[in-house]
Amino acid sequence: MRITIDALEAYLDKLYGGRGNEQGLFMKLVEEIGEVAEILNKRTGRKASEGSDLQAELGRELADVIHYAAAIAAVNKLDLNDIILEKDRSAAVKYHHEINLESFLLECCDQLLPGE
Repeated sequence: MRITIDALEAYLDKLYGGRGNEQGLFMKLVEEIGEVAEILNKRTGRKASEGSDLQAELGRELADVIHYAAAIAAVNKLDLNDIILEKDRSAAVKYHHEINLESFLLECCDQLLPGE
């Protein structure tokens, strides 16, 4: 099963509902970012690791970061899909990238559609 940004935002808006939760969601986001930093420190040896699966832990913590970032967007009725595309388009121009996300997706999806 694949997740879309729109579906994730709809789910999180239903789960958390309303802007009253945005401060708490932000605090959770910061906490999760700290946990990502801790794992990255362990991977580089700057912090001791007790033989845990750091790759799996990193994946779980990054999922939490995405969860809370998307939840903040959802309760504020922000369309992350459009915002991400526009932000990437601007960055591609600013940093002279050869391709932007929208172009990549068009090429990628075009290759994935059989018979066209």
